[in-house]
Amino acid sequence: MTHDAFRRRYESIRRRTDRRLLRVRPAPGAPHLRDGCRYVLDGGGKRVRSALLILSSEAVGGAAADALSAAAAVEILHNFTLVHDDVMDNADARRGRPTVHRKWSVNDALLVGDELLGAAYEALLETPGSAHRRLAGVLTQGLLDVCEGQALDLEFEGRTDVSVKEYFRMIGKKTGSLIATATELGGLVGGGTRSAVAALRRFGLRLGSAFQVQDDLLDVVGDSRDFGKTIGGDILEGKKTYLLLRAAERAEGDDRRLVGRVLRKEGSRGEWKTDDGAVTPEGRAIVERVKDVYVRCGVAEEARRVVQRTTREALSELGRLPRTSAREMLRWLAEELVHRES
Repeated sequence: MTHDAFRRRYESIRRRTDRRLLRVRPAPGAPHLRDGCRYVLDGGGKRVRSALLILSSEAVGGAAADALSAAAAVEILHNFTLVHDDVMDNADARRGRPTVHRKWSVNDALLVGDELLGAAYEALLETPGSAHRRLAGVLTQGLLDVCEGQALDLEFEGRTDVSVKEYFRMIGKKTGSLIATATELGGLVGGGTRSAVAALRRFGLRLGSAFQVQDDLLDVVGDSRDFGKTIGGDILEGKKTYLLLRAAERAEGDDRRLVGRVLRKEGSRGEWKTDDGAVTPEGRAIVERVKDVYVRCGVAEEARRVVQRTTREALSELGRLPRTSAREMLRWLAEELVHRES
């Protein structure tokens, strides 16, 4: 298949997932809750986890139609995490629209997230077959891992001594786990062998790590028009990214003192950003200085190599599966995700 053929197939899966999500009818007797859930599910998104699940199922011989409800479940669960993340981050916007807690209230947002969690399991139970207990176990473990990863991320905000090893453990839980949940569920729904399902899970975990490091990298080299958020935002928030942690290990002199200021979030409110989130001239200058440190210390280039290496490790797991168009499309989608510019 050509790149254009893969793209058309991906868009077809995306549209099919969107149609399946229209069947979700949460809380009919509670208008705010119902409207909030529909607001979230109708907000778009790339539906990457759904596509990975469906393709994983096809890669082991399953049918896309049989995997669609599980794909919807993973997408709903992902959106549940976003709603609660936005509350914790006090975020104003998501996908170009006001966040749920801004449009309604924090209490409404918490209830919307809880309702979406229930709707995810409801969708999962509509998967054909009798392996619902096993599927629910995988989805539940994914949920627990994401919560643990988010808790670690929050804990890191108050620390200046986070190690790169701890960082990879955190992103493995927060980002990699849900992607691995999607690929593992796909393998199970498709009736894959134990070894094939295990390979798909390892593929998802490694892909998740590559995806997150690429996300960290885009924060300093991306285009804000494509990336969808302020370039350098992670720097201004003192977020413990791969680049910042590696720079903390390598930088010396004035560079080290600058990185230390970012780690301690000394200017994240008032000096570098205003109370309403606007970046000050001082903040823009700090971003440029830190980006320069990343380049001179070699951590920007090192991050690219990490993305490349982890992607190769992920793709090597696909070699354990039969050679099919679905497997090749998983390879294509993985490459698209980690080499994206937005």
